[in-house]
Amino acid sequence: MPEVSTVDTVACVGAGVIGGGWVAHFLARGYRVRAWDPAPDAAAKLGRLVDAAWPALTSLGLAEGASRDAITVAGTLAEAVEGAGFVQESAPEDLPLKQKLLADIDAVTPAGVVVASSTSGYGMTEMQVAAKTPERLVVGHPFNPPYLIPLVEVVGGKLTAPWAVTWASEFYRHVGKTVITMDHEVPGFIANRLQEALWREALHMVANGEATVEQIDTAITDGPGLRWPVQGPMLTFHLAGGEGGMAHMLDHFGPSLKAPWTRLEAPELTTELRNAVVDGCEDAAAPRAIADLVAERDRAIIAVQRAVGEARRG
Repeated sequence: MPEVSTVDTVACVGAGVIGGGWVAHFLARGYRVRAWDPAPDAAAKLGRLVDAAWPALTSLGLAEGASRDAITVAGTLAEAVEGAGFVQESAPEDLPLKQKLLADIDAVTPAGVVVASSTSGYGMTEMQVAAKTPERLVVGHPFNPPYLIPLVEVVGGKLTAPWAVTWASEFYRHVGKTVITMDHEVPGFIANRLQEALWREALHMVANGEATVEQIDTAITDGPGLRWPVQGPMLTFHLAGGEGGMAHMLDHFGPSLKAPWTRLEAPELTTELRNAVVDGCEDAAAPRAIADLVAERDRAIIAVQRAVGEARRG
């Protein structure tokens, strides 16, 4: 396998919204990109996607040598992966299609090159079944738009070699991504499961006439959503416990977990779960004290509010 820092060409298979977003991201980071998509109008669509993303990427700052024109739309899959040090697949969410496509990519990609799938739900174990060298296949799940949202969740399947997961995680970090390397396959990964829970509850509230679409969006954008760019739900509740942190939060409000505030069934708050959450919050917060976290949160919320206000005013 190539050294992460020596890769200068990336192949992007699939040129829809996600695939096109990956293309824009890699171009902005100074890579040459070889793209392939079987759709007859793929090149034109890809051009429009990159054009739309480029002003934001330019505003954020392009890597030295980055060029909007460093892209080649290949005529075949084999041409696309030729010379690439990494392959990102972003085909539609269709399991038989992905199984065949990943096998096809595997068949024409040089040995040792890691192939990642942008799938938002399928596990690599179920997608790698037809590949001859499945050990180099991983999931590299991005969030739309991939050229702006930093998170990528990386996880292998049962036939994936550990080196491929490690290599992909290092490569994504090298290209400016925030990486969560998962130890185990979880349906929907981590972030999708979290946002799906919120999404389902929102749909329940609209269906039951409990809240309007506008109320739901305002509840998040002007409520807890302002805190989440700074601290996720765990540290947010860590601060809700005051000086006692998460331990006080769970011991004081633990029984309310059973309150019928959601259609989702609450887990049993066992001692093991309580301690895992408390210890995790203290590890994540360290070395910052509660007061440090509060000050950090408040500064960031003010900055986010100002930035959003300026963006809305144009």
